[in-house]
Amino acid sequence: MSIRVSHACGEHIAVAAADGTEIFRYVYRPDPDAFESPKPYAHPVRTLAGRTVTGYRPSDHRWHKGLQMTASHLSGQNFWGGNSYVHGRGYLALPERVGSMRHDGFPAFTATDDRLAVTEQLTWVTHGGEEWAREQRGLTVHSVDEAVGAWALDWSIRLTNIRDAPLVFGSPTTAGREPAGYTGLQWRGPRDFTGGAVSAPDVEADAGAEKLMGAQGPWLAFTAEHDDVDAHSTLVFAHAPENLDERTAIHESHWFVRSEPTPTVAFSWAFFEEFALPPGESFAYRYRVVVADGVWDRERVDTYLRNLPW
Repeated sequence: MSIRVSHACGEHIAVAAADGTEIFRYVYRPDPDAFESPKPYAHPVRTLAGRTVTGYRPSDHRWHKGLQMTASHLSGQNFWGGNSYVHGRGYLALPERVGSMRHDGFPAFTATDDRLAVTEQLTWVTHGGEEWAREQRGLTVHSVDEAVGAWALDWSIRLTNIRDAPLVFGSPTTAGREPAGYTGLQWRGPRDFTGGAVSAPDVEADAGAEKLMGAQGPWLAFTAEHDDVDAHSTLVFAHAPENLDERTAIHESHWFVRSEPTPTVAFSWAFFEEFALPPGESFAYRYRVVVADGVWDRERVDTYLRNLPW
């Protein structure tokens, strides 16, 4: 199925399906509120039927913006946005801890009839203006298939420490709050995804998100029913094989997932334990997000992912 790509230079990139439905918008000139940790994000993200599957600045967490790369605890800085968790004191408004991610350019940008592949350069900047990390981000929209009712987004990160001291990655859980291991690539669902069903290769959808909080696995699926229309949508969050290989991954990944009170999923790279990135060194992860119309059971997810190699 063909796609159409548009680029509002300095603002965003958008991808539309053949019928004109915009399915993906990547905003790289983020909102200016420093307390929300300005950084690029994907929103709105839609199914091929036009159902919106991302939330933007919800009233409970204004810094949740669609699909975005984050780091909730990083050497004392907060690249997640909003209040910062301090053990023994709870969540506090500490604007001096909230950093941002600066878009530096697109060194590679390739759009074909059925695929968009973008490479982005970013710099992670502290609230005080110190440049701590360089990121090379990859975004690929592909496998847009009307017959299947789905399309896929691959999101990769390669992060390099440019400080003269280690970058220490953690989460609220590593700081003492259970279970709140959120950090890394994070999705926030729209309000009508609250109470949605969550499944994994060995977990049925009716088991609840609580069973998968902090768990590990190759993929996780989130299905919910929309308001206003008689329709369901399913999102599948999948790791590239090397993410879960102890020989290649810099640190173990775990799922941060909630269905209530907020629908959210994060590929947490520091759920239970901190890890340090020495000066000059890098780490890399690759992720896939499948956006599908309808209810997908475990067998359908497994079959789709097996037929969509990395």
